[in-house]
Amino acid sequence: MSETKIALVTGANKGIGYAIANGLGALGLCVGVGARDEVRRETAVEKLRAAGVDAFGVPLDVTDDRSVTAATELIERRAGRLDVLVNNAGVSGEMDPGWLQDPTTLDLELVRTVVETNVLGVVRVTNALLPLLRRSATPRIVNVSSSVASLTRQADPDIEIGPVMAAYAPSKTFLNAVTVQYARQFADTGILINAACPGLVATDFTGFQGPRTPEQGAATAIRLATLPDGGPTGSFFEDAGVVPW
Repeated sequence: MSETKIALVTGANKGIGYAIANGLGALGLCVGVGARDEVRRETAVEKLRAAGVDAFGVPLDVTDDRSVTAATELIERRAGRLDVLVNNAGVSGEMDPGWLQDPTTLDLELVRTVVETNVLGVVRVTNALLPLLRRSATPRIVNVSSSVASLTRQADPDIEIGPVMAAYAPSKTFLNAVTVQYARQFADTGILINAACPGLVATDFTGFQGPRTPEQGAATAIRLATLPDGGPTGSFFEDAGVVPW
């Protein structure tokens, strides 16, 4: 079996996901670029390869069982195991001007759509790939979260946390809670799982608003994806350290 570590990054065809894939590739990992759109996925793979990254495309819709099963089978055929899973794919859901999602007028279908990708998609992908992760000597899982997931920060009137986002923000809080449950289940297994906050990054996800570059936003996820044995698990991190729940 190859000694090169194998990673899968979901939603990796652009933005933070692409930057994570590029960063892991620069560290010598072979990176699967998970994405729904074939053209964007293959364009990203070609760009990564041109930069010297050992990359391959993984057709993947995290909301679709068949797609996730097919992606798992592809990785098994190609590598026989998975060392790193970065659950980056996510959606914000439709917002009013100013990134507002008013809880008093919230469309429940919007909530379902956001949770389906941001939470259930993570569970679906993680569970499908667990058999491959268990074959790794150093399995690592990173769930890309957000600072708006922090209930401590959301509830503190002295902290500027941005507009009310009644679908997106709770979906990331839910994701954090699921991350903790996985960490408890993985205790003593060697699987380390953590949540990463990229900060406000200028990508199309944010309408290119934000002071941080995709590379800056990817840094914490890359660090958590390459933790040494005995590293932290079941925690929520940003560049400055631990983010309060």
